[in-house]
Amino acid sequence: MSSRGGRKSTTTRASPARKTATSKASSSKQSTALGWKSISLLVIVGFVAIIAALDRIRSNFYIFSPAKLHAISQKAVAKHGNDTQAIFDDILVELHADPALKPYLNKNEVRTPFEWMFNNAGGAMGSMYLIHASITEYLIFFGSPVGTEGHTGRHTADDYFHILTGEERAYAAGALVPEIYGPGTQHHLRRGTVKQYMMPESGCFALELAQGWIPPMLPFGLADVIFSTLDFPSFAQTVWITAREMVGNLFIGKF
Repeated sequence: MSSRGGRKSTTTRASPARKTATSKASSSKQSTALGWKSISLLVIVGFVAIIAALDRIRSNFYIFSPAKLHAISQKAVAKHGNDTQAIFDDILVELHADPALKPYLNKNEVRTPFEWMFNNAGGAMGSMYLIHASITEYLIFFGSPVGTEGHTGRHTADDYFHILTGEERAYAAGALVPEIYGPGTQHHLRRGTVKQYMMPESGCFALELAQGWIPPMLPFGLADVIFSTLDFPSFAQTVWITAREMVGNLFIGKF
Protein backbone atom coordinates (compact mmCIF):
# COMPACT_ATOMS: atom_id res chain seq x y z
CA MET A 1 0.00 0.00 0.00
CA SER A 2 1.28 3.48 -0.87
CA SER A 3 2.16 5.76 2.01
CA ARG A 4 1.05 8.87 0.04
CA GLY A 5 -2.49 8.55 1.24
CA GLY A 6 -1.38 8.98 4.84
CA ARG A 7 0.29 12.40 4.30
CA LYS A 8 -1.35 15.81 4.64
CA SER A 9 -0.80 18.42 1.93
CA THR A 10 1.02 21.55 3.16
CA THR A 11 1.57 24.98 1.47
CA THR A 12 4.65 27.09 2.26
CA ARG A 13 3.87 30.76 2.78
CA ALA A 14 6.40 33.59 3.02
CA SER A 15 6.44 35.26 6.36
CA PRO A 16 5.68 39.01 6.53
CA ALA A 17 9.30 39.68 7.53
CA ARG A 18 10.62 37.93 4.40
CA LYS A 19 8.24 39.86 2.15
CA THR A 20 9.41 43.11 3.70
CA ALA A 21 13.11 42.22 3.15
CA THR A 22 12.48 41.33 -0.52
CA SER A 23 10.58 44.56 -1.06
CA LYS A 24 13.39 46.60 0.51
CA ALA A 25 16.04 44.88 -1.68
CA SER A 26 14.01 45.58 -4.83
CA SER A 27 13.49 49.19 -3.81
CA SER A 28 17.21 49.57 -3.09
CA LYS A 29 18.12 48.28 -6.58
CA GLN A 30 15.68 50.70 -8.20
CA SER A 31 17.09 53.59 -6.18
CA THR A 32 20.66 52.66 -7.16
CA ALA A 33 19.73 52.45 -10.85
CA LEU A 34 17.93 55.78 -10.65
CA GLY A 35 20.93 57.30 -8.89
CA TRP A 36 23.35 56.18 -11.62
CA LYS A 37 21.02 57.50 -14.33
CA SER A 38 20.84 60.86 -12.60
CA ILE A 39 24.63 61.02 -12.22
CA SER A 40 25.12 60.08 -15.89
CA LEU A 41 22.64 62.74 -16.98
CA LEU A 42 24.37 65.37 -14.84
CA VAL A 43 27.77 64.40 -16.30
CA ILE A 44 26.43 64.66 -19.87
CA VAL A 45 24.72 68.00 -19.20
CA GLY A 46 27.87 69.31 -17.50
CA PHE A 47 30.08 68.17 -20.39
CA VAL A 48 27.79 69.81 -22.98
CA ALA A 49 27.71 73.02 -20.91
CA ILE A 50 31.53 73.10 -20.72
CA ILE A 51 31.87 72.52 -24.49
CA ALA A 52 29.29 75.24 -25.20
CA ALA A 53 31.11 77.68 -22.91
CA LEU A 54 34.50 76.90 -24.50
CA ASP A 55 33.01 77.21 -27.98
CA ARG A 56 31.91 80.77 -27.24
CA ILE A 57 35.46 81.78 -26.34
CA ARG A 58 37.39 79.58 -28.80
CA SER A 59 38.61 82.60 -30.77
CA ASN A 60 40.51 83.75 -27.65
CA PHE A 61 42.92 80.87 -28.26
CA TYR A 62 43.72 81.80 -31.88
CA ILE A 63 47.15 83.19 -32.77
CA PHE A 64 46.71 83.42 -36.55
CA SER A 65 44.80 86.01 -38.56
CA PRO A 66 43.22 84.80 -41.84
CA ALA A 67 43.49 88.33 -43.23
CA LYS A 68 47.20 88.59 -42.35
CA LEU A 69 47.95 85.14 -43.80
CA HIS A 70 46.10 86.16 -46.96
CA ALA A 71 48.28 89.28 -47.26
CA ILE A 72 51.47 87.26 -46.65
CA SER A 73 50.41 84.71 -49.28
CA GLN A 74 49.59 87.40 -51.85
CA LYS A 75 52.93 89.09 -51.26
CA ALA A 76 54.84 85.81 -51.74
CA VAL A 77 52.86 84.92 -54.88
CA ALA A 78 53.46 88.38 -56.38
CA LYS A 79 57.18 88.09 -55.64
CA HIS A 80 57.85 84.51 -56.79
CA GLY A 81 55.14 83.64 -59.35
CA ASN A 82 54.99 79.87 -59.94
CA ASP A 83 58.10 79.04 -57.89
CA THR A 84 56.38 76.97 -55.20
CA GLN A 85 59.49 76.35 -53.08
CA ALA A 86 60.41 80.04 -53.06
CA ILE A 87 56.86 80.90 -52.00
CA PHE A 88 57.05 78.38 -49.14
CA ASP A 89 60.38 79.82 -47.98
CA ASP A 90 59.12 83.39 -48.15
CA ILE A 91 55.99 82.62 -46.11
CA LEU A 92 57.94 80.74 -43.45
CA VAL A 93 60.45 83.59 -43.10
CA GLU A 94 57.53 85.99 -42.53
CA LEU A 95 55.90 83.72 -39.94
CA HIS A 96 59.12 83.00 -38.01
CA ALA A 97 59.92 86.71 -37.94
CA ASP A 98 56.80 87.32 -35.83
CA PRO A 99 57.77 86.87 -32.14
CA ALA A 100 54.13 86.18 -31.25
CA LEU A 101 54.06 83.17 -33.59
CA LYS A 102 57.61 81.78 -33.61
CA PRO A 103 57.43 79.73 -30.35
CA TYR A 104 54.43 77.80 -31.70
CA LEU A 105 55.75 76.92 -35.17
CA ASN A 106 57.32 73.67 -36.37
CA LYS A 107 61.06 74.03 -35.89
CA ASN A 108 61.93 71.40 -38.51
CA GLU A 109 62.94 72.58 -42.00
CA VAL A 110 60.35 72.50 -44.78
CA ARG A 111 62.97 70.79 -46.96
CA THR A 112 63.28 67.88 -44.50
CA PRO A 113 61.74 64.87 -46.35
CA PHE A 114 60.30 63.30 -43.16
CA GLU A 115 58.30 66.46 -42.42
CA TRP A 116 56.27 65.97 -45.62
CA MET A 117 53.56 63.31 -45.42
CA PHE A 118 50.82 61.97 -47.65
CA ASN A 119 47.28 62.80 -46.64
CA ASN A 120 44.27 60.82 -47.90
CA ALA A 121 40.93 62.27 -46.84
CA GLY A 122 37.49 62.31 -48.39
CA GLY A 123 38.78 60.51 -51.47
CA ALA A 124 41.40 63.18 -52.22
CA MET A 125 45.15 62.74 -51.92
CA GLY A 126 47.91 65.27 -51.42
CA SER A 127 51.05 65.90 -49.42
CA MET A 128 51.40 68.31 -46.52
CA TYR A 129 53.92 70.02 -44.29
CA LEU A 130 52.67 70.90 -40.80
CA ILE A 131 53.60 74.46 -39.81
CA HIS A 132 51.49 74.55 -36.63
CA ALA A 133 49.08 72.26 -34.79
CA SER A 134 47.16 72.87 -31.57
CA ILE A 135 43.72 72.14 -30.11
CA THR A 136 42.09 75.10 -31.88
CA GLU A 137 44.25 75.72 -34.97
CA TYR A 138 46.39 74.11 -37.61
CA LEU A 139 48.40 75.66 -40.42
CA ILE A 140 49.82 73.58 -43.26
CA PHE A 141 51.19 73.66 -46.77
CA PHE A 142 49.00 71.25 -48.74
CA GLY A 143 48.72 70.26 -52.36
CA SER A 144 49.62 67.97 -55.21
CA PRO A 145 51.69 68.46 -58.40
CA VAL A 146 49.44 66.00 -60.27
CA GLY A 147 45.98 67.11 -59.07
CA THR A 148 43.28 65.47 -56.95
CA GLU A 149 39.62 65.79 -56.02
CA GLY A 150 37.30 64.74 -53.23
CA HIS A 151 34.97 65.65 -50.38
CA THR A 152 35.93 68.57 -48.13
CA GLY A 153 34.43 66.94 -45.04
CA ARG A 154 32.01 68.65 -42.67
CA HIS A 155 34.14 70.07 -39.90
CA THR A 156 34.12 71.74 -36.48
CA ALA A 157 36.43 74.47 -37.76
CA ASP A 158 36.51 77.24 -40.36
CA ASP A 159 38.94 76.43 -43.16
CA TYR A 160 40.87 79.13 -45.05
CA PHE A 161 42.56 77.82 -48.21
CA HIS A 162 45.07 80.34 -49.60
CA ILE A 163 46.03 79.32 -53.14
CA LEU A 164 49.76 79.73 -53.82
CA THR A 165 50.24 78.02 -57.18
CA GLY A 166 47.81 76.36 -59.57
CA GLU A 167 44.05 76.40 -59.17
CA GLU A 168 41.30 74.97 -56.97
CA ARG A 169 37.70 74.45 -58.04
CA ALA A 170 34.79 73.77 -55.70
CA TYR A 171 31.01 73.72 -55.57
CA ALA A 172 28.22 73.18 -53.06
CA ALA A 173 25.39 70.71 -53.72
CA GLY A 174 23.01 72.18 -56.28
CA ALA A 175 25.49 74.65 -57.78
CA LEU A 176 25.66 74.49 -61.60
CA VAL A 177 28.92 76.37 -62.04
CA PRO A 178 32.15 75.92 -60.07
CA GLU A 179 33.86 78.38 -57.77
CA ILE A 180 37.35 78.96 -59.17
CA TYR A 181 40.27 80.05 -56.98
CA GLY A 182 43.63 81.04 -58.46
CA PRO A 183 46.97 82.14 -56.96
CA GLY A 184 46.58 84.84 -54.32
CA THR A 185 42.91 84.07 -53.61
CA GLN A 186 41.34 82.66 -50.46
CA HIS A 187 38.68 79.94 -50.32
CA HIS A 188 36.80 80.09 -46.99
CA LEU A 189 34.91 76.89 -46.13
CA ARG A 190 32.70 77.84 -43.21
CA ARG A 191 32.40 75.56 -40.20
CA GLY A 192 29.72 72.90 -40.70
CA THR A 193 29.45 73.38 -44.48
CA VAL A 194 30.57 70.94 -47.17
CA LYS A 195 31.65 70.98 -50.82
CA GLN A 196 33.30 68.88 -53.47
CA TYR A 197 36.67 70.28 -54.52
CA MET A 198 39.32 69.50 -57.09
CA MET A 199 42.80 70.51 -58.13
CA PRO A 200 43.51 70.11 -61.87
CA GLU A 201 46.19 67.74 -63.16
CA SER A 202 48.52 70.71 -63.62
CA GLY A 203 48.75 70.78 -59.81
CA CYS A 204 48.00 73.15 -56.95
CA PHE A 205 49.55 74.07 -53.61
CA ALA A 206 48.00 76.13 -50.84
CA LEU A 207 48.55 77.53 -47.36
CA GLU A 208 45.67 76.11 -45.32
CA LEU A 209 44.51 77.48 -41.97
CA ALA A 210 41.85 75.76 -39.86
CA GLN A 211 40.40 77.52 -36.80
CA GLY A 212 37.96 75.80 -34.45
CA TRP A 213 38.07 72.42 -32.74
CA ILE A 214 40.84 70.42 -34.42
CA PRO A 215 40.72 66.99 -32.64
CA PRO A 216 37.24 66.11 -34.06
CA MET A 217 38.70 66.69 -37.56
CA LEU A 218 41.45 64.09 -37.15
CA PRO A 219 39.32 60.97 -37.89
CA PHE A 220 38.44 62.46 -41.31
CA GLY A 221 42.11 62.95 -42.04
CA LEU A 222 43.10 59.43 -40.96
CA ALA A 223 40.12 57.18 -41.83
CA ASP A 224 41.12 56.61 -45.48
CA VAL A 225 44.47 55.21 -44.36
CA ILE A 226 42.78 52.65 -42.12
CA PHE A 227 39.90 51.62 -44.38
CA SER A 228 41.29 52.22 -47.87
CA THR A 229 44.99 52.83 -48.57
CA LEU A 230 46.40 50.75 -45.66
CA ASP A 231 49.44 53.04 -45.79
CA PHE A 232 50.32 52.55 -42.14
CA PRO A 233 53.79 54.14 -42.32
CA SER A 234 52.14 57.40 -43.47
CA PHE A 235 49.53 56.94 -40.74
CA ALA A 236 52.23 56.58 -38.07
CA GLN A 237 54.17 59.54 -39.48
CA THR A 238 51.06 61.75 -39.46
CA VAL A 239 50.10 60.76 -35.91
CA TRP A 240 53.65 61.30 -34.64
CA ILE A 241 54.20 64.75 -36.19
CA THR A 242 50.69 65.98 -35.32
CA ALA A 243 50.99 64.78 -31.71
CA ARG A 244 54.50 66.21 -31.42
CA GLU A 245 53.35 69.68 -32.46
CA MET A 246 49.96 69.64 -30.71
CA VAL A 247 51.24 68.34 -27.36
CA GLY A 248 54.35 70.52 -27.55
CA ASN A 249 52.21 73.63 -28.01
CA LEU A 250 49.89 72.56 -25.22
CA PHE A 251 52.85 72.36 -22.84
CA ILE A 252 53.75 75.99 -23.58
CA GLY A 253 50.19 77.20 -23.09
CA LYS A 254 48.78 77.17 -26.65
CA PHE A 255 45.30 75.69 -26.49
